Amino acid sequence: MRFFYILAVYLAAPLVSLVMLARGFRDRSYWGRFAERFGFGARLEGGGIWIHAVSVGEVQAAAALVTTLRERYPVIPVVVTTFTPTGAARANALFKDLVQVRYIPFDLPGSVRRFFDRVQPRLAVIFETELWPNVYHACGQRRIPLVLASARISNRSVSRYRKLGSLFRDALARGVVVAAQAEGDADRFRALGADPERTHVTGNIKFDFSVPLDIVERGNRLREFYAEARPVWVAGSTHAGEEEIVLEAHEIVRAVHPRALLVLVPRHPPRFDEVAHRLQSAGVRFVRRSRRAGEKAGATSALADVLLVDTLGELLDFYAAGDVAFVGGSLVPIGGHNLLEPAALGVPILTGPHTTNSAEIAALLVSRGAAEVVNDANELGSAVTALLSDPEERERIGALGRDCVDTNRGAIAKLLGLIEPLLRG
Repeated sequence: MRFFYILAVYLAAPLVSLVMLARGFRDRSYWGRFAERFGFGARLEGGGIWIHAVSVGEVQAAAALVTTLRERYPVIPVVVTTFTPTGAARANALFKDLVQVRYIPFDLPGSVRRFFDRVQPRLAVIFETELWPNVYHACGQRRIPLVLASARISNRSVSRYRKLGSLFRDALARGVVVAAQAEGDADRFRALGADPERTHVTGNIKFDFSVPLDIVERGNRLREFYAEARPVWVAGSTHAGEEEIVLEAHEIVRAVHPRALLVLVPRHPPRFDEVAHRLQSAGVRFVRRSRRAGEKAGATSALADVLLVDTLGELLDFYAAGDVAFVGGSLVPIGGHNLLEPAALGVPILTGPHTTNSAEIAALLVSRGAAEVVNDANELGSAVTALLSDPEERERIGALGRDCVDTNRGAIAKLLGLIEPLLRG
């Protein structure tokens, strides 16, 4: 089965490369360090810790682990890999000079071999759902301990992986340590072939992230600049087909709160200009976050109905500036994005029904009363309107969200309990 997988990967690699190079015409970051996709790149100091986080959400989740490892083991180098340019940009912004950031190679035997020859890790930590058979195989061959951190897998994925027979069973059986988010995830990994004695439930490390100490001040500055004395709601990480729903909801909000400002934050940078064009075509009064011009920009935003955030790494700051947060990727079948950031900030949360990317977190927040599910523009607009009209209710719901995050921390300590013996070994 592995032979056929390798053949399929070799056949797919040229197509994937062409797609990524084509994306580079819209977003030049796809062209940066492209050789790393095939395992090339600078040779790094060996004997370090390799942490893989596929994109922005996983990079954010890995932050607590990276910070803790650098504090406890300052002489051991750390390499963070990601697959997407936005993930790499977020890793560079978060970790700066603390780690080396590079792209994970395609799962081709030669690319994987070159990557390991250049990075030479003593321990590998892969976050959430990344199952790369050739990477796992190389870890086993080179006797590199591999930990799947905050690991999760859906029933649908288990069914799909089982169709590939022994491929994933062999990959997981090579001494992989599974630190699953929940007991159901642990059971599904065991069903795929993970060693029961090496499969543990450690919880979701995303609860262990910490917001910057000055986040409230940063949020206040943004609010004073763009929306002084105005109600503000934030639609974060939106996708195609979702902005139209959000804008329709904003019209409902403005019928009751005519001075309300919508902060619209598309998920992917290549869509910034597309969303701006749609706003312009629809006759919406808006200002772009990237067009900063001091007092003039502030005066212009006072006349705008929408602030389009077309910059990277500022969503958390804008959540801190808002009264209500809608988390995108959930009104369209994407699977939803990070609900814990607004929860930790004490901001009432609205989400659509599509939350498969973090189903347990969504269910927990909804059951605790910290989040509400909306299904369309009418429900979204009505919910935002009601919350903007009731400061005491916003405070009550926000407190529930903060408490939910605080009471579920602790996954990082359990994960370190699995990692540190491997480092000492």
